[in-house]
Amino acid sequence: MTTWTASDDRFDRLPLRRAGRSGLLLPAVSFGLWQKFGDRHPYETQREILLAAFDLGITHFDIANRYGPPHRAAEKNFGRLLREDLGGHREEIVVSTKAGNPIGRSPYLVGGSRKSLLGSLDHSLRDLGLDYVDIFYSHSPDLNTPLEETVSALVDAVRQGKALYVGISNYSAERAHEAAELLRAAGVPLLVHQPRYSIFDRRIEREDILGQSARDGVGLVTYSPLAQGLLTDKYLTGLVPAGARAEQSDFLSPDDITADYRTRAAALDALARERGQSLAQLALQWVLRRPEVTSALVGASSVDQLRHNLAALDAAPLTDAELASVDEHGVHGTGLRLK
Repeated sequence: MTTWTASDDRFDRLPLRRAGRSGLLLPAVSFGLWQKFGDRHPYETQREILLAAFDLGITHFDIANRYGPPHRAAEKNFGRLLREDLGGHREEIVVSTKAGNPIGRSPYLVGGSRKSLLGSLDHSLRDLGLDYVDIFYSHSPDLNTPLEETVSALVDAVRQGKALYVGISNYSAERAHEAAELLRAAGVPLLVHQPRYSIFDRRIEREDILGQSARDGVGLVTYSPLAQGLLTDKYLTGLVPAGARAEQSDFLSPDDITADYRTRAAALDALARERGQSLAQLALQWVLRRPEVTSALVGASSVDQLRHNLAALDAAPLTDAELASVDEHGVHGTGLRLK
């Protein structure tokens, strides 16, 4: 393993944005370990990408107990990175993790109960080798558990010194507002909400999650800005490349590469090319145009891919005419399995 030393100019690379009304600044682009950071992918490749991300100015690393495979593998691998490389920079990074989505057959390995959330957080801290995480999320709403119980678990995570801030993910606008009110009353303000958002997924616009978050003073850390790869040039021909996500993902399949998708994606790709950028760069820039969005989560399978996507931040602002063209071709639900 090669010796690594952090880049001296890492703090000059990415713009920072304030998370809601808090004092916490996050990079405009954060790194998510959702896919390709489990045990099926070489650790050396993971290490190369994550250390490059830090050198490129990414200081926020987003994980969950569910990420792998197997579940918890991403936390263990990131814990190894902290132990062997990044540990000396702990005060310079934001580590977030989540609990609540199923990670096993036991009723205590799913949901928003105190048992599920706080038990999982203790396990995550052991795997990460940390005394605390910066942000602890309720990964998804649990309609079978009183929201007050979920909120009390988040509050206690902070009061016990196991998390500095709390977040929620995939909540409706109404339930997110209710959680924000309960947390505010407990003296532990809701820092961030993590929903999905892309040119092909307008849910947070349609359901006023953008507006409600702004009114509540909550930052948005959005995920899947490239729509599982649909907003790249990977599927424009209609063929699924070997090893592509549509070939091996629970969230995308070859059946999702429809004629409508190809027509719309091709039009967006043409717009991007007119602007001198790739479709992926256009898609990421489009998400980040919203002032309510604190940070957009990206993953990467190589350092080159990461560098390419971050170049979206250098592009000229989108004009009104270009935004109208995106709206014309970026039809909500294209290629995606939306609830």
